[in-house]
Amino acid sequence: MLVTTSLSSVLFSLALVSESFQATSSDSSFNPREYAKRTTNCKAVKRDADNALVNITLSYVDMNPSANTTLVLLHGWPSLWSTWSYQIQEFKRDYHLIIPDLRGFGSSTHPDDVKGSGTLYDLVGDLQCILEDANVDSGVCVGHDWGSAVCYEAARSRPDIITGVIGVVVPYIPSAGAYVPIEHLTAAIPKLTYQLFFDRKTAEAAEELNKDMRRTVRATLRTKDSPPPEDYLTSPHSFLDAWGHVEEIPPVPFFTLDEEDYFVEQYQLQGFKNTHNTIGQNRYASWKFAHEQGNHTIPQPALAILPTDDPVADWVIASRLLHSEEFLPSLTTEILPGAHWVHLESPHLFNAAMRKWLNKYFPNHELEAPELDPDRHTGHVEDEL
Repeated sequence: MLVTTSLSSVLFSLALVSESFQATSSDSSFNPREYAKRTTNCKAVKRDADNALVNITLSYVDMNPSANTTLVLLHGWPSLWSTWSYQIQEFKRDYHLIIPDLRGFGSSTHPDDVKGSGTLYDLVGDLQCILEDANVDSGVCVGHDWGSAVCYEAARSRPDIITGVIGVVVPYIPSAGAYVPIEHLTAAIPKLTYQLFFDRKTAEAAEELNKDMRRTVRATLRTKDSPPPEDYLTSPHSFLDAWGHVEEIPPVPFFTLDEEDYFVEQYQLQGFKNTHNTIGQNRYASWKFAHEQGNHTIPQPALAILPTDDPVADWVIASRLLHSEEFLPSLTTEILPGAHWVHLESPHLFNAAMRKWLNKYFPNHELEAPELDPDRHTGHVEDEL
């Protein structure tokens, strides 16, 4: 891996000071309750009912629709539209923003077949439905965690509606090779073991998560500086047992208490039952659909933003093992300091990387993005595979 230097350590220190100031000022100014949601009815397949076609309601925030370029921001698990708070504040004046709650999250409903009716191509269909409702022909898809996988699949399978992709944390996972069951992956990445619990004991997992939603939220949304216990995510029998010795988990570090309240309230609408779209038949069906189509290369411009300290996996190494770059000929990679929620932990550096890439490929406003310092935490990666 070659890293090209672009900034002195002095300027990097200034960026960190700015980061601290922005985090303080942004936290006080973002109020998710002030943003109105739109809703649209979309068709969905309910596979546990003989593939019946049912209606689901998808909610999304729609901002600045008159802008020339649309950014669609897709959250992961367990998350909501509101976790894009820093990006909303950064880009809402320059770009048309569409920020949905994915099916089963918040106020977006689900066919109620979480193991079989939440494939990547189902979620790409939801994305198309939302874009049609918003009268948008195409846009750039920005996804975090599971949302990153949705964006890459949307760019692969629907290049007519997705003109570029930004994948945060999770790299592109091409379906060119053989299917790898989650049981095999846990040997290499032990902190994916929690997915076995979700898959094998789905109802029990939802019950555990729903018992104390604030505790679940606080257990999951941690940072590099306020990490979870070392054995977190490694149990096939429980999601939260690693926190058993902690009476009260500290608040989410990058939320105000009001943001945390909002997050919990939104999860109380439906609970966690239909949020586990990465498990069961969905995972295999997603691979099979893409594998059989065969067009694994994504020619559109792509930006991968990978964190330095995600407790789940080293995603920089993972992207190399997956040969992601071979299938993304127009890939730029930035490595930023932070754990799993890097867009919330390092918002200034994240937004700078995102704006720099957007200015190059999808210019919409003449603003210069601050350079980043690869010697310390970030840089353009040229993988040597």
